[in-house]
Amino acid sequence: MTTMTEIDALLTENRKFPPPDEFRRNAHVKDTSLYKAAEENSEAFWESQANELEWFEKWKTVCEWNPPHAKWFTGGKINVSVNCVDRHIKTARRNKAALIWEGEPGDRRTLTYWDLYVEVQKCANMLKKLGVKRGDRVAIYMPLIPEVAIAMLACTRIGAAHSVVFGGFSPESLRDRINDAECKVLITADGGYRRGGVIPLKRNADKAVESCPTIEHVVVVQRRPGAGGDEAFADMKEGRDHWWHRLMQDASPVCQPEQMDAEDVLYILYTSGTTGKPKGIVHTTGGYLVGVTTTTKLVFDLKEDDVFWCTADVGWVTGHSYLVYGPLANGATCMMYEGAPDWPEKDRFWQICERHGVTILYTAPTAIRAFMKWGDQWPAKHDLSRLRLLGSVGEPINPEAWMWYQEKIGGKRCPVVDTWWQTETGAIVISPLPGVTETKPGSATTPLPGFSAALIDASGKEIKVGGGLLALTKPWPSMLRTIWGDDQRYVDTYFTKWEGRPDLYFPGDGAKRDDDGYYWILGRVDDVLNVAGHRIGTMEVESALVEHPAVAEAAVVGRTHELKGQALAAFVTVREGFEPSDDLGQELREFVAEKIGAIAKPDDVMFAADLPKTRSGKIMRRLLRDIAEGRALGDTTTLADPNVVAALKDQLVHKVFTFTSMVEAQEE
Repeated sequence: MTTMTEIDALLTENRKFPPPDEFRRNAHVKDTSLYKAAEENSEAFWESQANELEWFEKWKTVCEWNPPHAKWFTGGKINVSVNCVDRHIKTARRNKAALIWEGEPGDRRTLTYWDLYVEVQKCANMLKKLGVKRGDRVAIYMPLIPEVAIAMLACTRIGAAHSVVFGGFSPESLRDRINDAECKVLITADGGYRRGGVIPLKRNADKAVESCPTIEHVVVVQRRPGAGGDEAFADMKEGRDHWWHRLMQDASPVCQPEQMDAEDVLYILYTSGTTGKPKGIVHTTGGYLVGVTTTTKLVFDLKEDDVFWCTADVGWVTGHSYLVYGPLANGATCMMYEGAPDWPEKDRFWQICERHGVTILYTAPTAIRAFMKWGDQWPAKHDLSRLRLLGSVGEPINPEAWMWYQEKIGGKRCPVVDTWWQTETGAIVISPLPGVTETKPGSATTPLPGFSAALIDASGKEIKVGGGLLALTKPWPSMLRTIWGDDQRYVDTYFTKWEGRPDLYFPGDGAKRDDDGYYWILGRVDDVLNVAGHRIGTMEVESALVEHPAVAEAAVVGRTHELKGQALAAFVTVREGFEPSDDLGQELREFVAEKIGAIAKPDDVMFAADLPKTRSGKIMRRLLRDIAEGRALGDTTTLADPNVVAALKDQLVHKVFTFTSMVEAQEE
């Protein structure tokens, strides 16, 4: 595979946008002094940020760094729910809106910080009554409704680690994640609304739990009340399944928070890996909360009267960090929307922004490209003048989409913060500060105060200007601590890229650095694809395809897609007795969706007699990418049989171009 150090920097972008004068005047950070202070002493910077949170006991050590393992704020005792809820009810925020929620059918609820305070404690007591103790794991598989945030915060109150599984994932994906974390309780719902239909979450959960021996109880939120408020939309298993509303009726509204060590596990979140088995990323309590609280305040210049809308689902890390924990720790008002951006019409997002007075919008380039495709007329129908800051997350944003976002949504007055980070980093790492940074369309600009990055070539030499491998060169509070149950995989995946340098974290991305020191993220250098802002391991998709009785072998690569960034292209060889056909291609797409989830459904299924392989038997995905993109083929000298590629181009007897509409993948 070509390394990022060999990729030419093809894009040149010269447009620059300084912060608007009025924005800079009112910004929390107006100059570069914070960068300088953090560069001189990053531990002192992070300690000053940690001091803004409420601790039961202060830490003895800011950072213990024994590469590649870090501990932050050791000796400190803290509780996340206290910082996200309790401390606000002692202030004027007591009756401030914490969550403004809108369901896809149009139902709405607003929860104040006092409401959240009561509900979180009741939910915490509910979990305790079901036998959940400090250190246990709780799985959450829900639509984007207020109860999902309540459940997450309740777990943190009693010291249980949560594992949130995206509601679009299949029963098999849910099962695997529950079993890996050995979860004791599953919280789900009878369904969730998506594009006018209902996602059968309880039915999926029932299938999953059949093979989950550690699950003792399933709690079900009634999202779909029937006529007369009946509970007919879910099959409930006596003794195991419980209605959320019934348990909450009897729960006490007082639950003392656990005093958690800073390094206690806060949550596990599974992300795709190249080996096929998802990785359980472990985040801990103190450092993670410091990281997300700080970056929310600085990157989004958060003010007391802001309405902050991060459009991500809580099944992804963006929803954890910037829909729940970061904004609530800062006492913000958060917008939460359950459904699709084009339901019932393609202006739903803009309708929500206007109706609820959204001031900060944080969404994905995938969504922005879809909005562009739908046309300017949709946002033009609405008053978006309350918006003052726009953010981008999930993948690199192309300059055209950046400009459209800034002009059509931001009215040419809103700064755009293009953020780079990962599940593993826990918090934003590279991003503009909107009151300081001169932005360039398509660039995430520079590392935030307290973070340190570099471009390094394969030999370990730093690259000041040009393309290279991105590395983070110092530990940071919100970094992952390990992979659940597999610390060696943690070491091997993230800290072995440069021999003898276990202090260098490799995120798997390539980037270029321009003459101003700005970073331009070029994408993954391994076989994890970024589709519509979601990281999807090709091995997982290939494994699912090969499970189908008709498939002998499969290889999945990414091809450029104008909306999603990358689309999945699957090359398949069939077993004897089976014939390639459009029907089989469609069947394979649905099979993958059933096994993994709709977001992993291949856009193209291409049948071939054989796949190009090296002499050691490895499939040459680089050549398959060339074919999928329709490019001239690269070097074929290492092929075991060079004729295979020519034959492959001739023998693609069927190519199924069934591409998932953008909004179908709009789950980030």
